[in-house]
Amino acid sequence: MENTKTMRHEMQDVLEQNILPFWQTRMVDREHGGFYGRIDGHEVLHPDAEKGAILNARILWTFSAAYRVLRKPEYLEMATYAKDNFIDHFIDREYGGVYWSLDCKGEPLNTRKQFYAIGFALYGMSEYVRATGDHEALECALQLFDCIEEHAFDREYNGYIEATARDWTPIADMRLSPLDANFPKSQNTHLHIIEPYTNLLRCLRELQARTSCNYVPAIGSVLPIEITIDQETLDRVEGALRNIIGIFTDRILNPETHHLDLFFEMDWTRGAGRLESYGHDIECSWLMHEAALVLGDPEVLAKMEPVVQMVAKASEKGLRPDGSMIHEANLDTGHVDNDLHWWVQAENVVGWYNIWQYFGSEQALERAVRCWDYIKAQLIDWDNGEWHWSRHPDGTLNLDDDKAGFWKCPYHNSRMCLEIIERGE
Repeated sequence: MENTKTMRHEMQDVLEQNILPFWQTRMVDREHGGFYGRIDGHEVLHPDAEKGAILNARILWTFSAAYRVLRKPEYLEMATYAKDNFIDHFIDREYGGVYWSLDCKGEPLNTRKQFYAIGFALYGMSEYVRATGDHEALECALQLFDCIEEHAFDREYNGYIEATARDWTPIADMRLSPLDANFPKSQNTHLHIIEPYTNLLRCLRELQARTSCNYVPAIGSVLPIEITIDQETLDRVEGALRNIIGIFTDRILNPETHHLDLFFEMDWTRGAGRLESYGHDIECSWLMHEAALVLGDPEVLAKMEPVVQMVAKASEKGLRPDGSMIHEANLDTGHVDNDLHWWVQAENVVGWYNIWQYFGSEQALERAVRCWDYIKAQLIDWDNGEWHWSRHPDGTLNLDDDKAGFWKCPYHNSRMCLEIIERGE
């Protein structure tokens, strides 16, 4: 279709001319290594800002994926730089896992173990392996998977806890951020564990297939042809992914509203009131579908696909007439966050594109295209690069939040572009 072809071309141009150059030219810390921690909404660099694990893992994922899809050596250079820095500075060599943050010089600052961040580290490392076949990244990815399974998995009630201290002992405050409720389990952390588990399984199967067919690396790849994947490892990752897919359909999905609830006690009692996060709903819809597709079990897929469509439909509540999507709402207090966040719009595009691609809804494609039009007109910074954090409900630009920072990364928007490029017509 002509509109999807146009959208793909536009997204590749935005990815390569607007998003990636910003991170290549403005965020690399040549003095202390790695990447700076923050550029604020007024384009001011803060070289003394802390360096977050999430930001750095997402940079690793972004440039690894960009290289895998587009095969440009400058993207491999950035991905390798990010991978080396992450392993050298964020990996806790004494206890395992990933530090939450470093100081501006690259020394551990906040050493708590947040499994959301460990999940993103796994996501980035597994994508680097998909792009290059690198042994070191593969070993790190498998260690991070083992770390989550050993220290976060709840063997009594199933699921994954939020956080521990550096040495894996319990902590009272497990919140991912000050904006979150303090519960031991959350939809958000499970979402960003199902995401890397899906990618890890896909990665391992690709490596196994390359080995079995005497794969010869492409120019620029560093894949060693002697790499092998044992069946036990594949079975463990596949089993974990199968289990977490079931957690989404059987625990996190609210059977009455079809939204995905946000916070839970250890025994899966729902907590924090009636909250609806429309951005997470639409993001979850396609990531859950991706997980079932990669798993490849027809029974699991048959159970998941109606859920995918129900959750996407529930997210319609957050849509605005101009194609954008608001963030979230608290039905108990009546508070609605009407800000139009960059990440919500990016996931809105992919989620509806996925509904069109797999279920044939022309309305869904129209929604994806209209939201992309909104992004181009309202969120992309065509002058300085990257995207602004959000627009306020009155249409004014939000310059109070970061252009790049602890939570403002090149992942949602780059992934949107790469997803549409890869999916084709």
